[in-house]
Amino acid sequence: MVHLEQCKRVLGPGVTFECPSFNASAGVQMALWGPSGCGKSTLLNLITGLMRPDHGRIVVNGTDLTPLSEGRLDRFRGEHFGFIFQTFNLLAPFTAFQNVLLGMRFSDTLPAKQWQPRAKDMLTRVGLGHRLQSKPNSLSVGERQRVAIARALANNPKIVVADEPTGSLDPKTSSAVMDLLLELCQEESVTLLLVTHEQDIAGRLQERFDCSDLIKEPAA
Repeated sequence: MVHLEQCKRVLGPGVTFECPSFNASAGVQMALWGPSGCGKSTLLNLITGLMRPDHGRIVVNGTDLTPLSEGRLDRFRGEHFGFIFQTFNLLAPFTAFQNVLLGMRFSDTLPAKQWQPRAKDMLTRVGLGHRLQSKPNSLSVGERQRVAIARALANNPKIVVADEPTGSLDPKTSSAVMDLLLELCQEESVTLLLVTHEQDIAGRLQERFDCSDLIKEPAA
């Protein structure tokens, strides 16, 4: 599903990201684990095409991303990836239902006539069927992240990438959100790549990729 080979990216003077090899099979739930600043988010950005390598090859679902134009890369990203962020990235003027619908417009994986039923279904499945018309500022932080999960999965993506998705949540809410995310990704047969620095969260996923040696810096 996802394969990186000899990927390098210069991040600053003397600072380089280097990933000799990375593999994630279809349907796996994998933690990209390591301390802050070790290169976890850089790896995620390379996998999704938000960042290009200076050297190496990135293949996602059989497509080599490295030669794609920006336009083709944008379309590929919309068709194959769902994104979940620590800060939710919901649009404040819009309702939960509208936020999910707006996310669906960036992909043509579903016919337009299916957008509204699918958005309602996903919000219901994350426990927010009664909050469709609620705006983000009226939702708890846990509910906002549930909207973000619904938005990420609504387009039937092949891969969901989650960058510290529980970082803004208290422990009880974090556990409940992780339960939901893992359950839904399994039900939808979606590959999950989740960035975390917390060992207890990393331990809940099927596989773990240690990112602690990805950043190379000059010796002190």
